[in-house]
Amino acid sequence: MRKVKIHITLKEGVLDPQGKAVQNSLRSLEYDNVNEVRVGKYMEVMMEDTADIEKQIDRMCDQLLANPVIEDYSYTIEEVV
Repeated sequence: MRKVKIHITLKEGVLDPQGKAVQNSLRSLEYDNVNEVRVGKYMEVMMEDTADIEKQIDRMCDQLLANPVIEDYSYTIEEVV
């Protein structure tokens, strides 16, 4: 069994209104040193180990989990004992 940790973020240059709202809220709480906030997604997927697990993860991200037009993704695979 493998645990796949997937991080999805907006591509550079894509506006992030949710991140901007968080940044403004932090500044209103007097965290004036916060220059930028980008909001993303994090998922954990438990999968059976197969020879093509990385190909399967890439397909899942491209087809459903991420929007490849505006989002990038990265992942790590851990063995579950």
